[in-house]
Amino acid sequence: MELKETIKALSRLSAPSGREEAAAERILELLRPYVDETRTDAMGNVFGVKRCGKENAPTLLLDAHMDEVGFVVTEAEEGFLRFATVGGVDPRMLPGREVTVLAPEGPLYGVIACLPPHVLTAEEREKAVKELYIDVGLSQEEAEKRVLPGTYGVFRGECFDLAGDFLCGKALDDRLCVAILLKVMENLKDVKLGYDLCFMASTQEELGCRGATAGVFSAAPEYCVALDVTHAATPDAPAGAETYEAGCGAVIDVGPNMNRKMSDALIAYCKEKNIPYKIEVDPRSSGTNAWPIQISREGVCTGLLSVPVRYMHSPVETVKLSDAETTAELLTGFLRDYFEGGVLHA
Repeated sequence: MELKETIKALSRLSAPSGREEAAAERILELLRPYVDETRTDAMGNVFGVKRCGKENAPTLLLDAHMDEVGFVVTEAEEGFLRFATVGGVDPRMLPGREVTVLAPEGPLYGVIACLPPHVLTAEEREKAVKELYIDVGLSQEEAEKRVLPGTYGVFRGECFDLAGDFLCGKALDDRLCVAILLKVMENLKDVKLGYDLCFMASTQEELGCRGATAGVFSAAPEYCVALDVTHAATPDAPAGAETYEAGCGAVIDVGPNMNRKMSDALIAYCKEKNIPYKIEVDPRSSGTNAWPIQISREGVCTGLLSVPVRYMHSPVETVKLSDAETTAELLTGFLRDYFEGGVLHA
């Protein structure tokens, strides 16, 4: 499957933090042809390992999270569903949004209720809505039967093409990066590596990197490259905000959350192969799975690649496809030449 089609296929799946089964099932299906073994763990993380056949070979882990932001129903009131958000969701953008409620008997489509502007005062129009409900078209009795408290939901929407080589859809944070890792695994299928390569699609990143914290402990890698998204520039970005122009290529993180040798090696490879890239400086935790991975067990030599995405944590996240393709190209070449170049043991 082409990278673009994989991104679209994964974006369409409904898999909020804590309910990633739909994404895990599809990712396992796509991953199996490229690895020697697959498994899942108690957290729902998906693993695939490409063995090199050498005794006591080091392991390099690739990680991207497969969960997405969403919501969970707390109760029904006059047939309307009260809910709490799962992950970082801006309440200002919720009124009028289409959603999918993952009810036990099958998905229900709904909208987040909003008052029309005709009945709002000027002051009310300037305020963020605090009390929100989902309208799925049910009576109170039907809602109590079909939508139990604890039912999850996600934004509803397709992943579609925009002009200028852009893709727009939900859950690109971070299934875009899962798709990139699947492409890398495909590219390396017939390549003989000098180390074991472990793929991990992790869960519950949006709730505090929970899946990766457990998953890296069992994978026990010596090295890791994590993939996530970063902020692409938009006209309304605050002055001084660290954003990256769409089309800039891969973004390589540097800072204490990353091993300097790993970051330097990624930068050197880009320079050698004329691969476009930018540098993002993270003086503290990167806020990604790279943080718990780096400090797992006795420590993991960790690097982080990011892809610029607009409108993060919304149903219209937007990426320039060339940035995803560039990141896949960089990572494929880096992993193919990594061990042979002696970087693993630098």
